[in-house]
Amino acid sequence: GARQRTDLCNESLMLEKLPACGKSFEEMMKKVDSKKWCNLTEFIMYYDNFTQCTEREANNASCFWPNPLAEVFITGIHKQFFSNCTSEKVHWEDPPDEILITLILIPVMLTCAMITLVVWCSKRSDIL
Repeated sequence: GARQRTDLCNESLMLEKLPACGKSFEEMMKKVDSKKWCNLTEFIMYYDNFTQCTEREANNASCFWPNPLAEVFITGIHKQFFSNCTSEKVHWEDPPDEILITLILIPVMLTCAMITLVVWCSKRSDIL
């Protein structure tokens, strides 16, 4: 069956070991041009190694991963390397007036036509 974990999380040991993961990631990121730090494909392997390192160190300290302390550490690394990476916001514009008027008038005209058809059919119910 499943083995139950009885060890308590040694948070101080984990916090002592996590900076080595950050230092290793920092050394690997020096190989990447800082202008490319927002392009995940440029450093995905380094980030994967960093993630595995933090998970390994948390588990070695009998801590679950992720946990609040590890998340604070990882967030600090993110702020250090990725604080200038913002998602480009889509700037929505209204379509040209001709298209907008058409998109408004089609449903209005269809609604009027359906109402007319229903009224006409209801008056001629004796024939139908």
